[in-house]
Amino acid sequence: MNPSGSLNPSPRTLEVDSIARFDRLVSAGARAMHGWHAQSLDLRGRGAALAALDAEGAVFLGCTFDPGVEASLRSRGALIFPRLTGVPFNPYRAGLYTPQELYAGIVDGPYEKTPDGLVYQWSMRPGQRHRLDSTLAAALHDHAVGDALEEFVRTLNSGGRSIVGVMGGHALQRGTGGFAAAATLGRLLARRGHLVATGGGPGAMEAANLGAYLSTADDDDFHGVLRELTAVPGFRPSVSAWARAAAAAVERFPGGTASLGIPTWFYGHEPPNYFATHIAKYFANAVREAILLEVCNGGIVFLPGAAGTVQEIFQDACENYYGAPETMTPMVLVGREHWEQRFPAWPMLQSLAAGRAMEQRIFLVDSVEEALAVLGG
Repeated sequence: MNPSGSLNPSPRTLEVDSIARFDRLVSAGARAMHGWHAQSLDLRGRGAALAALDAEGAVFLGCTFDPGVEASLRSRGALIFPRLTGVPFNPYRAGLYTPQELYAGIVDGPYEKTPDGLVYQWSMRPGQRHRLDSTLAAALHDHAVGDALEEFVRTLNSGGRSIVGVMGGHALQRGTGGFAAAATLGRLLARRGHLVATGGGPGAMEAANLGAYLSTADDDDFHGVLRELTAVPGFRPSVSAWARAAAAAVERFPGGTASLGIPTWFYGHEPPNYFATHIAKYFANAVREAILLEVCNGGIVFLPGAAGTVQEIFQDACENYYGAPETMTPMVLVGREHWEQRFPAWPMLQSLAAGRAMEQRIFLVDSVEEALAVLGG
């Protein structure tokens, strides 16, 4: 799947994703902008450069211009998508989110006043999801986030790093053995050179992103943060207190190891965790789920969870069931009692895999250490 959702990705399209890149192109002698896609750029002060370039075939999404420049570009054949007003987010954003951006203001104010909280409130207004302008803004946003995620994954793959997914329940509380195990898993995966990807929410997802973030910290600091977080075990009853505790840990240990979170405003009651350094947050949950599984080219570890995790197991199983052997990635279920008795996904998974190439790529283990051994490397 193309994370941006592009129906026709073209090698003749040039993404102009920063002012610096625009200036480099101009300095290098560019004469035409045919095929250029400029997204969310402040092009004020570049009026003369834009006037000197052939504008036919250029696309500008949510850019800002000096007075008169936009009209000139339109008259010369450029396609310009204006900034949308009345939405609390940038539909044309050029990069992934950071926790600091989504939680701006959390130290002094409630979660409901943060950008993340405001976007969720906007998305839940009565009738909002049926309004054309709202639907268009959300679709443009998800395309932009997907485009940024695609670039992020491409950069990782070019550097030879694999992405390993960690899925699990959102209800897992800080201070429990399960939370510590998930954090240890994320920490050891990152130490082995994998990039950890999760659904970006609380519980097991937060734990795995936390472990990855602190993968270079010494053991005392890692366990110290786990102990400190127990003061606020979960995001209920207060998302604000939950997020502040995580933000304080990140502030004490800046520059942690990168990891990926892919959450959704569809489940706005599950806030994004503060330990994923790169966040691809979508409005469309179905798109988000498919992309989350697709980017995990190093396999997926499924920790104990309920409906959401079961859905992810069989969505991933479907990809492996119909996929070419070369495209199959390991599926590692952790917790025999959980996946054989409480939610018996394992027997069904075995039945699906029987006699197929994927049979050699599914595993049931009892600990994160066993899961790491299965994944290797």
